[in-house]
Amino acid sequence: MTTVTDTLHIDGEEIPFTPGQTIMDAALMAGQYIPHLCHYPGLPPRGNCRLCVVEANNRSVAACTTPATPGLQIRSDTPELNEIRKAITQMLFVEGNHICPSCEKTGNCKLQAMAYHLGMLDDHFPQFYQRREIDASHPEILLDRSRCILCDLCVRASRDIDQKNVFAIAGRGTDARLIVNSPNGKLADTPIAITDLAARICPVGAILIKEQGYQVPIGQRIYDQNTIRETGLMETIAKKSDDEV
Repeated sequence: MTTVTDTLHIDGEEIPFTPGQTIMDAALMAGQYIPHLCHYPGLPPRGNCRLCVVEANNRSVAACTTPATPGLQIRSDTPELNEIRKAITQMLFVEGNHICPSCEKTGNCKLQAMAYHLGMLDDHFPQFYQRREIDASHPEILLDRSRCILCDLCVRASRDIDQKNVFAIAGRGTDARLIVNSPNGKLADTPIAITDLAARICPVGAILIKEQGYQVPIGQRIYDQNTIRETGLMETIAKKSDDEV
């Protein structure tokens, strides 16, 4: 049976979609990049980072959680929206401790790559310098909460893909934090493994595999080779290929 395909428009371009897709799904499948940090192909969307907010029929909506519907007129790549995205990115930088030159994740960090994509030249806002717990209890995985941006990717990956439910977000607002679901709250007391998606999906340097830092030289890392726009589109293509196998 042939799936009925409808269309919507993003920045004047006609984009096909199938029932059940979100605006983000349809855009990425059509090669239209919408900035995002908390979206990942195959995981249920949450709309945490708010970078993907677009104007759909003159309403502000999150592209990753809003269903695609026929005839939608969407504006995404506009100076106004990109300035808002840059401000959000700046706030993510100052809210945590992101010191790119000394971070093991530099060159592989989506937050860093997003800053480049949006033309961010400074932090703009005062630094918070938050003091947050580092969990080095696990023999193979390090959790540095000072770099966590609360994207919820590790939570969803552990729950929906790894089937282990290792992580959760507790608290609200400025009290929100990443916690570990174990009796003592430590990673060492969980079944997480370095092969789990949750151990490798972090877009920043909050979850790191121990004793693997700098194996890939600076200059040869993910975002040294491709922009975040290119990698975002490639992730979608890779997920589609896996689904078709």
